Amino acid sequence: MHSVGIYEAKSRFSALVELVEQGEEVRITRHGKEVVRMLPVRRKPVITDEQIARELEQIQALQQTVRAQAPTDSVASLRQNGRSQA
Repeated sequence: MHSVGIYEAKSRFSALVELVEQGEEVRITRHGKEVVRMLPVRRKPVITDEQIARELEQIQALQQTVRAQAPTDSVASLRQNGRSQA
């Protein structure tokens, strides 16, 4: 991350844009306080491949528990049971 004052940013704008294009973050300050943050348009993914794999495993495990708990009765038998109780 680079931090520069407004005056310096005006003087080196093209160079700062090149830094951002290379993936760097540039912060522009006025009187020591950040007023602008320049970020690359295409950032690296926030989630890693390992996290994706772990999430998919959790989804598959959840699907297995949902299937295991699904009723074994057919729709027709459920309908018939409902009619006989009425």
